[in-house]
Amino acid sequence: MSNIPSNVPEEYRPGFLPPSIAKQAQDELPGKQVPLNPAPLDDVLADGSKYKAAGKLQGKNAVITGGDSGIGRAVAILYALEGANLLLSYHPSEEEDAQNVKQYIAKVSPNTKVELVAKDLRTEKGALELVEKVKEWSGNELHILVNNAATQTEVEHIEDLPSEQWRHVFDVNIHAIFYLTKNLIPIMPWGSSIINNASINPFVGHPKLLDYTSTKGAIVGFTRALSNQIVKEKGIRVNAVCPGPIWTPLIPATMTKESLESFGPSTAIGRAGQPVEVATAFVFLASADSSYFTAQCFHVNGGSAY
Repeated sequence: MSNIPSNVPEEYRPGFLPPSIAKQAQDELPGKQVPLNPAPLDDVLADGSKYKAAGKLQGKNAVITGGDSGIGRAVAILYALEGANLLLSYHPSEEEDAQNVKQYIAKVSPNTKVELVAKDLRTEKGALELVEKVKEWSGNELHILVNNAATQTEVEHIEDLPSEQWRHVFDVNIHAIFYLTKNLIPIMPWGSSIINNASINPFVGHPKLLDYTSTKGAIVGFTRALSNQIVKEKGIRVNAVCPGPIWTPLIPATMTKESLESFGPSTAIGRAGQPVEVATAFVFLASADSSYFTAQCFHVNGGSAY
């Protein structure tokens, strides 16, 4: 399109699709960030400029689950640039991605303190072990909790959806949020923020992601109900971000060849989103800029159908 300014990166132009995307399919969960081509954009904006921080989270303690890759990685990088101290949890199989983001943060924000904690959050035991790590790391004062870790696998027909997969997706996507939030709220002071990563899918109903869509709908309900329960008494705001199609490791690791080949261009904006485009919403919701926002669902989806 001739009217697009020359400084707009290729990834932000309508019709962009990662090259040979179907060949980038990954066989194992969780998906890995390092092999993705092109690498998802964590801190480069749609006008080609680097994200400019303003000290919005200076001195805040922030926990991000799934902070090693995808949206969680981008959130971690922007939080670091904004001055937060970080504890990033990740699945034990994602050590390379976790070390990679820690190294990148050390490069762009040398004074940021980053703690890495490998934990499988599928069980209450794993979640409570992470809670104890957070308490020790933060000195019992946590200001920002980002519940981001999630999984999905496409299944076209309900008859083919294994009960084991149904339970697994619920364990990762919503049960872990309950365990962590319940046990970390006692160390979150007035003015703190809980941000849950939901999805556009429960609002439209993704036909191939029945279990995932159900968990994300549960997150929306959990977010609104919890906010109404605690915001007045405890001064803790609770919001959700609802992304559409975003170029992250979850995509090549969980989608069919057909879905990969149509990933992004079918949205109204004409492309998939980049993690930084979602992460900026997480910065806003964690900062004092959003002090009157709670029980809200921020849709970051490019006008996608699903």
